[in-house]
Amino acid sequence: MIIGGILNPHLLALLARVRHTNALVIADRGFPSWPGVETVDISLVDGVPTVLQVLAAVRQNHRITAAFMAREFSRENGAAAQAALRSALFGVAVRRESHLALKRRVPQAIGIIRTGDTTPYANLVLISG
Repeated sequence: MIIGGILNPHLLALLARVRHTNALVIADRGFPSWPGVETVDISLVDGVPTVLQVLAAVRQNHRITAAFMAREFSRENGAAAQAALRSALFGVAVRRESHLALKRRVPQAIGIIRTGDTTPYANLVLISG
């Protein structure tokens, strides 16, 4: 029996398949789905869990070398949200691009983790190291 860390068996199975240079998406509740890309939906209610909470849990056991995020995040969110994201991605090379360009990366991802986050443009494409 697992006694700590991520407990969701579907999420654990997805994470176990992420290898060096693979992409993994952590998305907010409104992010589109893609047929053929496995999605583990862990949303409960609005705001639970958040992208940052899931990112913190994933980073405990995964080496992330790069992250892609939408440029629009900075325009739509205040200083506190921006600082929290910077802190959560400390040590990771972050590349900002348009939301449309970010969505073009999704078909190559190992999977999508859908959260209940309502933060505008909080979606991340993480690259495993």
